[in-house]
Amino acid sequence: MSYFRDSRRIVVKVGTSTLTHSTGHLNLRRIEKLVKVLSDMKNSGIQVVLVSSGAVSAGVAKIGFGTIPETPEAKQAMAAIGQSELMKIYDKFFSDYGHTVAQILMTKDVLTNPSRRSAAENTFNRLLEMNCIPIVNENDSVSTDELTKFGGNDILSAHVATLCEADLLLNLSDVDGFYDSDPRTNPDARLIERVEEINDEILAIAGGAGTARGTGGMIAKLNAAMIVTAAGIPMFILNGQEPEILYALLDGGHIGTYFCAPKSKK
Repeated sequence: MSYFRDSRRIVVKVGTSTLTHSTGHLNLRRIEKLVKVLSDMKNSGIQVVLVSSGAVSAGVAKIGFGTIPETPEAKQAMAAIGQSELMKIYDKFFSDYGHTVAQILMTKDVLTNPSRRSAAENTFNRLLEMNCIPIVNENDSVSTDELTKFGGNDILSAHVATLCEADLLLNLSDVDGFYDSDPRTNPDARLIERVEEINDEILAIAGGAGTARGTGGMIAKLNAAMIVTAAGIPMFILNGQEPEILYALLDGGHIGTYFCAPKSKK
C-alpha cells in the first residue's frame, strides 16, 4: 500500500527536539536533510505544508541567552527574535532546492472566528496554488491564554491539516512511533504499526509530557490523531532524527505508526 499514491496535499509537523541539538541550538544538518526530502516530495507533485517548531530555540541561540527562559514573557521575546531567524534558515535551504516558502503564524482564535478561518483557508489554498511551501508556527509572541494558544504544534498541525483539507499528516517525533510502553525506559517495548481506533486502551498507554526541549509528548500526538482522523485524515507518527526515512513512504513502504481515518474525507 502506498500512502502517498492518492495524497495530493500533506502536512508535515516537526518538533523542537528534532530540530535542535542537546545544547538547544538548531541542528542545521538535520534541517537541511528535512528540507531536501520535502523538496523531493514537492517535486513529485505533492503539495507540502510544514508546521515547524524551533522559534524559541532559534531566538535563544541568536541572542546568546544561554538556556531556554522560564517566564512566559521571556519565551515570547525569544520567539519573536527566533521566528525570523528560523524562516531565514528555511528560506535559504528551500531556495537551494528551487522552492519558495511563505510564513504563516496562527493563533487558536483563527479557527473559531468564521471570517478569519475563511481568510486562513483562502491564504493556504492560494499559496499552494502558487507552488509555495507554507511554513506554519504558533504565534507564540502574542498567544497568552487558552483562547489563543494551541498548546503545542502537535495540536496546531492537526488543525492545519483539517483547515487545508490535507490527505495525510506526518508527525515527526524523536521516537520511531507509538509503542505499547515507553521505549526509553522499557527495552522490550513493542512498536504498534497500525492503530485502527484511538480508544481508552490506547489512551492509557500514552505517557505525560515531552522532552526537555519539546513541549509535546505522546498524549498530545494522540490528541492530534483524534482531531485529524475524525476529519477523515490519517496520520503517521515517525522518527524525524533521520529525515531520509520519509523516502520509504514515498516508495510505498510502511514506517512508524499509522493512525487510520475511520471515514472517508468529504
